[in-house]
Amino acid sequence: MNKLRPATSADFPAIMAIWNPLIRATTVTFSTEEKTPESLAEMIDSRRRAGHAFLVAERAGVVMGLATYAQFRGGNGYVHAFEHTIILAPQAQGKGVGRDLMAAIEAHARAAGGHVMVAGISGENTAGLAFHAALGYVETGRMPETGRKFGRWLDLVLMQKTL
Repeated sequence: MNKLRPATSADFPAIMAIWNPLIRATTVTFSTEEKTPESLAEMIDSRRRAGHAFLVAERAGVVMGLATYAQFRGGNGYVHAFEHTIILAPQAQGKGVGRDLMAAIEAHARAAGGHVMVAGISGENTAGLAFHAALGYVETGRMPETGRKFGRWLDLVLMQKTL
């Protein structure tokens, strides 16, 4: 069974162990900047100050994934639109961890007045696209060659779900 809870600084090593290999070796994220305890602390603090969640899922005391969200774009016209991040450990995939995390952050966002949740997914991340489609997200935009990593241009796919 997956236990969901707010992330704490004690989770930083586990979060970095899940997230940083994806940053280093994949195009799941376009970022090349690895997470540090300081960057995670700032991210979590800024999300919480804004009333948003940063959750981890654990099973048998082991962190299996994380999910968080923030306002989609700056400005008061977007206060009801959010964008999320979900990162799973390889051993968590296909075990319901992602679905549990998504349900929790969608519920949190809805309670915070959210109307839509946006997913920005690498066009190469076919598993991520399929996962979001299975959760009711629909493709609303495809931005060719928007990201760059490993010397290649990468497409960004925008998907969204009305909360």
